[in-house]
Amino acid sequence: MALIVQKYGGTSVGSVERIQAVARRVYKTVQAGNSLVVVVSAMGKTTDGLVKLANEISPNPNRREMDMLLSTGEQVTIALLSMALQELGQPAISMTGAQVGIVTEAEHSRARILHIETTRLTRHINAGKVVVVAGFQGTSNAGEMEITTLGRGGSDTSAVAIAAALGASFCEIYTDVPGILTTDPRLVAEAQLMDAITCNEMLELASLGAKVLHPRAVEIARNYGVPLVVRSSWTDAPGTWVTSAQPQGRSLINLEIARPVDAVEFDTNQAKVALLRVPDKPGVAARLFGEISRQKVDVDLIIQSIHEGNSNDIAFTVTTPILKRAEAVAAAIAPALRNPSNPKSDEAEVMLEHNIAKVSIAGAGMIGRPGVAAKMFATLAEAGVNIQMISTSEVKVSCVVNAAECDRAVTALRAAFEIEAGEQGSRGAGESACIDSPLPLRPSAPLPNCPPVRGVALDLNQARLAIRQLPDRPGMAAKLFGLLAQHNISVDMIIQSQRCRVIDGVPRRDIAFTVSRIDGESAKEMLTQVAAELGWGEVVLDSAIAKVSIVGAGMIGQPGVAAKMFEALAQHQINIQMIATSEIKISCVVAQEEGVKALQVIHAAFGLAGSEKVVVPA
Repeated sequence: MALIVQKYGGTSVGSVERIQAVARRVYKTVQAGNSLVVVVSAMGKTTDGLVKLANEISPNPNRREMDMLLSTGEQVTIALLSMALQELGQPAISMTGAQVGIVTEAEHSRARILHIETTRLTRHINAGKVVVVAGFQGTSNAGEMEITTLGRGGSDTSAVAIAAALGASFCEIYTDVPGILTTDPRLVAEAQLMDAITCNEMLELASLGAKVLHPRAVEIARNYGVPLVVRSSWTDAPGTWVTSAQPQGRSLINLEIARPVDAVEFDTNQAKVALLRVPDKPGVAARLFGEISRQKVDVDLIIQSIHEGNSNDIAFTVTTPILKRAEAVAAAIAPALRNPSNPKSDEAEVMLEHNIAKVSIAGAGMIGRPGVAAKMFATLAEAGVNIQMISTSEVKVSCVVNAAECDRAVTALRAAFEIEAGEQGSRGAGESACIDSPLPLRPSAPLPNCPPVRGVALDLNQARLAIRQLPDRPGMAAKLFGLLAQHNISVDMIIQSQRCRVIDGVPRRDIAFTVSRIDGESAKEMLTQVAAELGWGEVVLDSAIAKVSIVGAGMIGQPGVAAKMFEALAQHQINIQMIATSEIKISCVVAQEEGVKALQVIHAAFGLAGSEKVVVPA
C-alpha cells in the first residue's frame, strides 16, 4: 500500500462540480489500496477576489491581516472536499496548516517552512481517513501562533513538504495541463508533453516562468528525493515524472532554510577567448558559434555583455587542450565581423587568457535568496580573489578567476558555506532527463537518446540594470550584490563586460544584471544614491526586455546547441542583447516586443512541437 500526497490547484476545485470530481478521483485512489493526504488551493479566483476586497479597504494592507484574510480561501475548499468525500462514504477530515502542524518562519506573506509535526496527520491516516489539508499556509513558531502564508506557489510547496515529512511514496500535482510541456501552450499550441524531466531541469524551467510547478516545491523534492508527478485534473493520462538523485539524508528540521549550498566545485582546465567590439546586430553570435560548432569545439560558459555604442563583447571558455582550435576559429571569423570600410580597425579584436579557473557554488537552496551570490562574491573579495567572469543559474553560481588564486578561492568558499573538503552535494550531473517509464526512477546516467533541449521558456517580467565603469578590483561585485541583497532584491542574469578601460589610473568594467521588473525602479534609485560615493559610473535601467531560454541536461558536450539557438534568432532578425549560460541552460535577452516570436522560433528550431494541440481549460 502506497502513501500518496495529492495536490489540486484552484482551477481543479473551482466549482462544486469540480470538487465532486476531485472527490471521486481521491475515492478511486483510496479504493485501490492507498493512503492519501490531499492538499488543495482556494477555489478558482477566490484569492484574487480577497486581494481586491483588501485593496478596496486599504491601498497598502497590513501583511499580517492579509495572511488572516487569504488563508480563509483554502479553508472553504478543505471543508467542501471533506464533505464531498464523506458523501461517497469515504472517511475524511479537513485540517488547516496550523492543525496539521506546518511550522514556518514568523514572516507574513512569504514564510518558509521550518518543520512539520506529523503526529496528528499520521494518526488520522492510520485511522483510514483521507486528510484534506489547506495548502499555502502554516503557523509561526514564535509562541504567538500567528497564521502565515507561504507566498506564490504555496500549495505546491505545502504538498511536497508534507510528502517529504511523511516519507510518502510520491507526490501528485494535479493541474489544468496534462503535465510538463516543452513550452507554454498558450504561446505554442503544439507544445509537447514530456514523459519525465530532472529536478535540475525543472528548477530552471520553473524559475523561468513555467507556472506548472513552483521552484520552491521542486527545491524540496530535489533536496529530499521526493518523486513528483504532474498530471491533468481532467484525464487519467500518466503525466510527467520529475525525478531526482538519491537524497543525502537531510534533516527535516529547518526544512526550507537548510544550508543553501551543497558543494563547492572547481575546474582549472579552462581558458578564455573573447571577441571585443563585435557589431551589435542580428547574426553575429550565430556566425561565431556556428563556426565553433562546425569545428567541434565544445564551449563551457558563454557571455555577451551589454552593448556600448554599436558594439558588444562576446566571451566564452573552453578546456585548455582545445584552446588553439578555439583561437583559430575566433581569429578566422574576426575579420569578417569588422567594418568593411576600415578592416584594420580595432573592431572584433581577439583576446585570449590562459591560466584561469572556474569556481562554482552549487545547491538548490539558493533559489530566491538574494544573499547567496552576494556572500560568494564577498568571500572571494575577502580572500583577495578578483572575478573575471560571472555565470548564474538557479542551482549554481560560477566565477572565472586567475588559476593561481583557485586554491585560495575554493578554501575560502568551503569555509564560508560550511562545506567539508571533498563533500559532494546532489548536483544532478548523473540524473537522466529521458525516462520511458511509469515509475519514478533515479538512474545514474543520461540515456543516449536524450534530446539536448527539453524545454523553452520566456520571461517577460524582468528588467535590466547596468552600471558603467565599475572599478575592476576585488570587492566591487560583493558591494553591489550585497546592497541588493540587503534590500531583498533577487538577481537573475549577471554579465561582467570583458572590455577593461583605465580611467584616471583605475581599470574599470561595466556590469549588467537582470531583476524582477517590479524591483527595477527601486533598485536603480538605491544604486544611483550610492554610485558616486563608491566611484561607480552611470546606472542605466531598461524595462523593455524579454529573456528567452533553452534548458536541457543533454546539451552538455553538444557544441551545436548554442549555435542552433542563435541561428534561429538571426534568421528572424532578432537581435541578442545579452547571453548567459550554465551547464544546462542558455539564456538570451532580446527586445520585449520580440520575446514571444523568439520563443516560437527557438521551439520550432529544436523540433519540440508535438502532433497534437494542447488546450488549456478556462
